[in-house]
Amino acid sequence: MSDTPTTDKPPVNAAIAGASALPESELTKLTDDIIAALKTVYDPEIPADIYELGLIYKIDIADDRAIKVDMSLTSPNCPSAQELPIMVENAVASVAGVGPVKVDVVWDPPWDPSRMSDEARMVLNMW
Repeated sequence: MSDTPTTDKPPVNAAIAGASALPESELTKLTDDIIAALKTVYDPEIPADIYELGLIYKIDIADDRAIKVDMSLTSPNCPSAQELPIMVENAVASVAGVGPVKVDVVWDPPWDPSRMSDEARMVLNMW
């Protein structure tokens, strides 16, 4: 999988890396569709989606359309630690045109509220 950044659409906390073999327009559509799918996944305890919360650290799109997502959780003791990665995998796998999906939970850097988007801050009243 390539580590070459291909778009600046996501917030700083979610780097998108994609394969140079895919046409730019196709990569952009895949990226947009993957982000839209991620925005349907909510932490059961927080009324904001995981993308806006800043839990998605990296999305890597390979030449063969295999997708690797690095994500974190709000805490290592998160009660949803088992189900959220599966929910992310299922959401991304539902996107038309993607290949196999792998989700890795990472802890470096640790998540903190500064990773949240303005949208998440507004929903959670955290200004």
